Amino acid sequence: MNNPQVSLSSSAAKRINTIMVKHGKSALRVAVVGGGCSGFSYTFDFADTPEEDDLVIERDGATVLVDKVSLDFLAGSEIDYSDELIGAAFKINNPNAKSGCGCGTSFSI
Repeated sequence: MNNPQVSLSSSAAKRINTIMVKHGKSALRVAVVGGGCSGFSYTFDFADTPEEDDLVIERDGATVLVDKVSLDFLAGSEIDYSDELIGAAFKINNPNAKSGCGCGTSFSI
């Protein structure tokens, strides 16, 4: 099921599919936790099945799970994957983040 609240770029979907095959998992879990140098940080983990209240985002065969609490912080975001000279990483383009830090995984609201 697709949800306009959180979207997944085609490059992120491609990378998720590669990682899931390599690790024998079926989904990537994205969550927001307290902490990090700016107040909140993103976490990425493997999952086999969604929890009852998870948002399930699917694109091009890739599945991302977001829990209900994290969804409040991620509304309107795009999960992307960037492979640049300085490194490759998942990035979350979050319109709710008022500021972030250099690490790219920490933000404030």
